[in-house]
Amino acid sequence: MAQLLPFSIVDTPADNLHRIPVCNTRISSILLLDETHDQQAVMQSLKQSSGLLEQTNDLETARALLKRCHFDLIIVNLDLFSSITDEWERILRHYSDHSDIICLSEQRDSELAIRVLRAGGADLLHKPCTINEIMRSVQYCLERRSKERHSYLRSPWQQERLTNSELIGDSSAINEVSEIITRVAPTPSTILIQGESGTGKELAARAIHMQSRRKGAFVAINCSAIAPDLMESELFGHQRGAFTGAQQARDGLFVHAHGGTLFLDEIGEMPLSMQAKLLRVLEERCIRPVGGDKQVPIDVRIVAATNRNLEHESQNGNFREDLYYRINILTLTMPPLRDRPEDIPPLVHHFVGKLSGELSVPEIPLSHADLTQLQQHDWPGNIRELRNFIERCLLLGKLPLNYLRQENPAPQDTAPGAGYPSEWDLERVIRRHTEQVLQHTNGNKSEAARQLGISRKTLERKLQAWATDS
Repeated sequence: MAQLLPFSIVDTPADNLHRIPVCNTRISSILLLDETHDQQAVMQSLKQSSGLLEQTNDLETARALLKRCHFDLIIVNLDLFSSITDEWERILRHYSDHSDIICLSEQRDSELAIRVLRAGGADLLHKPCTINEIMRSVQYCLERRSKERHSYLRSPWQQERLTNSELIGDSSAINEVSEIITRVAPTPSTILIQGESGTGKELAARAIHMQSRRKGAFVAINCSAIAPDLMESELFGHQRGAFTGAQQARDGLFVHAHGGTLFLDEIGEMPLSMQAKLLRVLEERCIRPVGGDKQVPIDVRIVAATNRNLEHESQNGNFREDLYYRINILTLTMPPLRDRPEDIPPLVHHFVGKLSGELSVPEIPLSHADLTQLQQHDWPGNIRELRNFIERCLLLGKLPLNYLRQENPAPQDTAPGAGYPSEWDLERVIRRHTEQVLQHTNGNKSEAARQLGISRKTLERKLQAWATDS
């Protein structure tokens, strides 16, 4: 396997490079897949046009690099391939969706040029080619990609996405959620988001909508906040005179979300009668307003959310089993905040900056000890509780950490001088003390582990071992 050339290449003398055009447009990364005798000069020129430069003449190494990171520009010597096959064209077409590709080859075949361009290649240069020819092609690709990037960043869709996306954190749990959202957002499939209250289910739904590029609106409804007898009218709309008080026709939320996304929050609270009508809409992609006699076609992407276990609810008859299977095409689970404490510092800084501006109050200073204390709290209300806590801190002008300590005081002995019998061994004392702490925290294992000074996994392992011994 070929060695990657480091950045500490001996620089080619400047007087030998005075004729090489250098791109002013900086890009993130370039991959050079080639083995030429003048490679050092090419590398030196490319190095001045990139923030990251990798080089190899081995196909497997190139595959590994492409899996590990994104390259804005790929320069590939086609002569490294044993033959130009359909599989080669498929690979080229796949990577050309995300990167500009410049191909080099000693073959002077018009058919090869056509195949390269059809597969998405940006340019085909015939070898031997000069450094000037290579760099002119590189400059053209970089300038075009730079214009596309600036246009993308200025687009209203991207500005709205950057403004509204608040899936903040770098934990493995939230990164996994973000990766799934990025993968499924462009599809029309129905998504079910599960998670405890306050974990950010609506934020995830908004992120799905923003990344879907659907041109319609994002419309949200909390199914638990609508009276059962009004839900059909709220979703499907009604005709004039359809019921008492319907003095004029009204469009439902499905119509308002046409071409966009309808977010059904707390779908587990939806009445069974309404669930049947929703199932019919999902299957036929048409709605019928209350009092109407015509079907209205709709183009709406459904994202539902719940803090209930819908599988158990359907088994108990509280949720339609057929609707559960219809919306459970893909389930996205939002992790509770206690399972990702490393995300608390960036969330705190985000809320401090955002809320201080909204409330017109100065930001509060945060020390490392403050953030550590916040990370040790269980946050049963998840992100919503953390946000409200930060808002309270901003209004008070300080971080009242005693609030967290008062919520979870350390367990006290039941009587002065109380202890354990002297005949008990250490393991029995540890077990009894652990059980008392668990009882004091109402079975909250995360808080009990924090007070005991051990990890939650260690606590669960001990509890499992004691249960086996019992």
